[in-house]
Amino acid sequence: MNEFKSLRFLDLFKRLFIMFGIDYEVMRKILQIKLTMDQRRVPTIFNGAKKSEGNQFLKSLGLYAFYGLILIPFVLLGENYMFQMSLVFGMIMFILMTSMISDFSSVLLDLKDKDILNTKPVSKRTISTAKTLHVMIYMSLLTVALVTIPFVISIVSQGILFAILFLVELLFVCIFVVVFTALTYLFILRFFNGERLKDIINYVQIILSVSILIGYQLLARSFELVNLDISYTFSWWHTLIPAFWFGAPFELFLHQNFSSPMIVFSMLAICVPLLSFFIYYRLMPSFESNLQKLLTDTGTGKKKWHGIDDLWAKITCYSKEERLFFRFATLMMKQERQFKLKVYPALGLSIVLPIIFVFNELRMKSFTDLSQGKMYLSLYFCNLMIPSIVHMLKFSGSYKGNWIYRAAPISQVSAIYSSTLKAFLVKLYLPVFLIVSIVFLWIFSVKIVPELFVVFLSGIVQVLITYKIINNEFYPFSQSFEFAQETQTAKNFLLLLITGLFVGGHLLALVIPYGIYIYLFTLLISTIVGWAIIFPKKTVIFNIKQPADGSDVTKV
Repeated sequence: MNEFKSLRFLDLFKRLFIMFGIDYEVMRKILQIKLTMDQRRVPTIFNGAKKSEGNQFLKSLGLYAFYGLILIPFVLLGENYMFQMSLVFGMIMFILMTSMISDFSSVLLDLKDKDILNTKPVSKRTISTAKTLHVMIYMSLLTVALVTIPFVISIVSQGILFAILFLVELLFVCIFVVVFTALTYLFILRFFNGERLKDIINYVQIILSVSILIGYQLLARSFELVNLDISYTFSWWHTLIPAFWFGAPFELFLHQNFSSPMIVFSMLAICVPLLSFFIYYRLMPSFESNLQKLLTDTGTGKKKWHGIDDLWAKITCYSKEERLFFRFATLMMKQERQFKLKVYPALGLSIVLPIIFVFNELRMKSFTDLSQGKMYLSLYFCNLMIPSIVHMLKFSGSYKGNWIYRAAPISQVSAIYSSTLKAFLVKLYLPVFLIVSIVFLWIFSVKIVPELFVVFLSGIVQVLITYKIINNEFYPFSQSFEFAQETQTAKNFLLLLITGLFVGGHLLALVIPYGIYIYLFTLLISTIVGWAIIFPKKTVIFNIKQPADGSDVTKV
C-alpha cells in the first residue's frame, strides 16, 4: 500500500491527535486505504476506453491553477488591502465552497465503509476525523493549485510579511469551509430523516451556492469608487460576510489600522474557524450516529403520480420507445441523489446570475433606462450550465444497472439519448429559463418575447453541440461518478465560448432590420435539422464485445 506524503506530514502531529482522544494508528490506516482507493478506477463501463491510472482529481488541478490567474490583478492592485484581499478571499471561498458542495459532500456523507468499520472497535470520533482529514487533504491540494502563482507573485510585489499572512489565513479559510459545511449537514441530520433528509440536503446545497454568490455581490457593493480612490465604510452586516474577516488582518498588521472594525474582523477570522472546529470536534460522534438516518426510508409506499411527466413525454417524444426512456431519465434525475448533488447547485446559480447582473445595472441607471437597454441578454447565463449538466448525464451512482440497455429490445438506439436530452430540457433547463424569463418580462415588458424564444432555441442548439462534443456515443447514467473527475478543460472552455458566439449572433441580429426574426427562424431550422441528423430514426445493430476484465463495453 502506498505511503503518501500527506500521511507523513500528519505523523508530525501524532501526539496532538492522541491528545484529542483519536486513535491515530487506526485513523491513519483508514486514511491510507481511502487515498489508495482514490487512485483506483472501477471497470470501464460502456465506453471501450482504456483504464486510466492515478487519482483523477489530481489530474484536474490544472483547471484550478488557471482559475488562480484571476487573483493576480487583485494581489498587484496596490496597498488598499481591505479592498483587494477581501475580494481575493471572496473568490477563493467561492471556488472552495462550490467545490466542497459538489465534489466532497459525498465524502462527508459517505456510508459505504460503515458495514466494515462498525463491526470493529473504532470510535466514531476517529472515523469522523478520518473523513474530515480526507476532505482537508484534497481541499489543501485544491487551494495550493489555486493560489501558488498568486502567492509567489505576492512575495515579489508585496513582501514576505504579506505572503506569510496570506499563507496563514489560507489555512483558516480551508478549516472554515470544511467545518462550516460539516456543521450545516450536522444541523440538518439532527432535525430530518429518511427521504425528506436527502431532499433537504440537496436544497441546502442550492441555498449555500446561491448565498455564496450573493455574499460576493454584497462584498463588491460595500466599496465605493470616489475620484478613482476606493473607500470602505463599515456597516454592521459586514460582520456576516467572511471575506471581510480575512481581508482585515492585512489592513491591521501591514497598515497598523487599529480601528474597531479591523480588530473585530481580524478576531472573527481567527476565532470563528477555531470555535467551529471545536464545536465540530465535540459533535463528531453525533454526526456519525445521525448519518444512519440516510439509510432509513420514511416513505409511505404510495404510488407517486407522474401525470406531468407522462404529458411531457407525449408532447416531446414521437415513439413509444422514446417515451419509455424519457420517463426513465426523469425518474433518474429526480431520485439519483448523487446526480442532484452535482447538478442542483449549478441550477441555483443559473437562476441568480442573470438577475444579479441586471440589478447591478440599477446602481448606475434608472429603472426606465434599464428597461430600454439590452441587459435582457444576460439571460444567456442560464445557458452556461448546459455543458456541465449534459456532461453529468453520463454518470450515475447506480451505473451497474447499465445492463438494461443490453437487456431491453431497443430498435432505435438514438431514442435512448435523445429522450434523456429532452428530459433535461423539460425538467431542469425549462423551469430555470421560465423563472428568469418571468422576472425579465416584468422588467423589460413583452417586447422581449422574441428575444426569449431566441435564447431558448440557442440553448437547445447548444445542448446538441455539447452532446456531440462531450457525450457522443455514451449511454446516459451508465458510468460511475469517478469518471466525472476526468478533466476536459479544453472542451469545457470551448463550449463556454459557444455561448458567447450565440450572444454575438443575437447582437448582430439586433442591428439588422427584422434580424431577430431571421435569426429566430434560422435557430428553429437548425434545431429541427440538427436533431434529425444527430438522432436519426433508424434501426442500429450492435456488436457487443466482452473485454478480458469482465466489464461491459458498449457504444452507440
